[in-house]
Amino acid sequence: MIIGTAGHIDHGKTALVAALTGTDTDRLAEEKARGITIDLGFAYTDLGDGSVTGFVDVPGHERLVHTMVAGAGGIDLALIVVAADDGIMPQTQEHLAILSLLGVTRAVVAITKADLAEAPALDELRARISQRLQGTPMAGAPVLAVSARSGQGIDALRDLLARQAAETTQREAGQPCRVIVDRSFSIEGAGTVVTGILRAGEVRVGDQLTVSPAGLPVRVRGVRAQNRRVDVAGPGMRVALNLAGIARDQVGRGDAVLAPGLHAPTDRVDVALHWTHARPFRSGTRARLHVGSAEAEARLVPLGARLPDGAELVQMVLDRPLAVGWGDGFILRDPSASRTLGGGRLLDLRPPARRRATPERHAALGAWALPDHDAALQALLQVPPGHVDLAAFYRDRGLTVVEPGYTDILGPPTDRMAFRKGLPDEMQQALTETLASYHEANPDLQGMGREALRLSLRPRLPLPVFEALLRDAIAGGRIHAEAGFVRLPGHAPQMAVADEALYARIAPELAGEARFRPPRVRDLAGELGVAEGEVRRVLKLAARLGRVDQIARDHFFLRATTAEMAAIIRELSDAGSEGWFTAPAFRDRTQNGRKVAIEILDFFDRLGLTLRRGDLRRVNPHRAHLF
Repeated sequence: MIIGTAGHIDHGKTALVAALTGTDTDRLAEEKARGITIDLGFAYTDLGDGSVTGFVDVPGHERLVHTMVAGAGGIDLALIVVAADDGIMPQTQEHLAILSLLGVTRAVVAITKADLAEAPALDELRARISQRLQGTPMAGAPVLAVSARSGQGIDALRDLLARQAAETTQREAGQPCRVIVDRSFSIEGAGTVVTGILRAGEVRVGDQLTVSPAGLPVRVRGVRAQNRRVDVAGPGMRVALNLAGIARDQVGRGDAVLAPGLHAPTDRVDVALHWTHARPFRSGTRARLHVGSAEAEARLVPLGARLPDGAELVQMVLDRPLAVGWGDGFILRDPSASRTLGGGRLLDLRPPARRRATPERHAALGAWALPDHDAALQALLQVPPGHVDLAAFYRDRGLTVVEPGYTDILGPPTDRMAFRKGLPDEMQQALTETLASYHEANPDLQGMGREALRLSLRPRLPLPVFEALLRDAIAGGRIHAEAGFVRLPGHAPQMAVADEALYARIAPELAGEARFRPPRVRDLAGELGVAEGEVRRVLKLAARLGRVDQIARDHFFLRATTAEMAAIIRELSDAGSEGWFTAPAFRDRTQNGRKVAIEILDFFDRLGLTLRRGDLRRVNPHRAHLF
């Protein structure tokens, strides 16, 4: 269990932690000199339940609330400290508000310096504290009077905390690792060390992780959990990770060390926001965001709706990307960081910048707010556009990707998408209806371009998912695809009789041994005794009908020859280093000149069959099936 302190400055938080654990959490020279906590302090002890309990001691000074927020994130229980000689002070009130906004529900209240007050005064303060907690998630928290100096009540408090530790629910370990960093430093002979709470998953010696938002890969050389050296640490523990592959100044408070699959920083997020006081605000209002151990400036955009619990839906546009997760609690303070404005939890980490306040978006955010992951996914699928990127959904919610059986799944292994049940069949029907309309308006064309067809569909799909939908339609015989065009099986465009006669004279000139280097338009015109413009017109018409392909302005190749060259490109890519091949290799296979070979490869680049990197090319995996 992780316990976080809260309370006004000089109310004895650090002394209380020392009395419970034997550890003075004030570690900085300035803290010793001034007698106050400036940065987070940490202590560990066995309270008697056989486990190691960690304490996070936070500053009580109002100017250090941002540090308090960093310490409060991820704790299991709040130890709220109120001095008997001072009572509930303004900073106590703000700490209580912050704990409530962060969703902390378990708390114990310690009335410190109890030796300075008489029994009636302690009873009165205990009643005021209980009344103050009413209406918060911590209502009904036990209140004990203690004195770190005399030892009064310390054993009773320790026993109570031990019982709380025994009742702490173990967090699920089977999810990807995510550590929120609150400190980083270097140890001679070991290198970079970061500390923080392991929010989810497990971390082991030897794990390959990523520092986010920078995206830097690291290896775990050593792990300490709850101040003990271990081989593996579980969720909810406070850990120290010795990292290889990164310098001390490349990682610090505000970063996350996580499984590589979770690395997806964002600078725009939709949230459920509870204000500390009802306050209408204008779009563009600025505030200071505190989430996990990170800080950023946020521009607030109201979305015009609320959740059933009264939380206002707001989009926050951040001044820099942060490594955050769904459901993370956050606090908003005014730009000068002098007042807490509100707080809540993060919902959608990839919201749109436009059409962000529509009824559909409100419904989607209502789905994102559901704590049950399956229920959230099913609800999202009922909201237009009716499909969800599975990898992004599970990644943002910090989960391992699964493919649920209650919906339709489409797309390659790296781009799987879940659809509302029956939606893929509806989109297959939309494909055929769109093509039928296109053929009616363009009877002389071989078909519709693939990208034009993708952009015409609603909902619009990412290219890999669209290609999967297209392949299913082709396999089912509903459509036919050739080169970059798609048509209905019964569509057969025709030339006029005279044009057909001229094409019958042209086609043999483009075939045979010279098919990879066919004559240019002007040469064909000379050989056939036909005007150059007329030859070019008929060849362009033949290209629209899918019989030839215009590789360059004056170079037309038979479609069969184009398919043969595409097969050669696939063979070269299969044989190349990591799929890459050179233009000279293609030139030699087609026994062509360099200029024509480059024109041909440029054509395949435009068509999308090949991807280019400098002088190298490889087959585009999403378009490998062309021709």
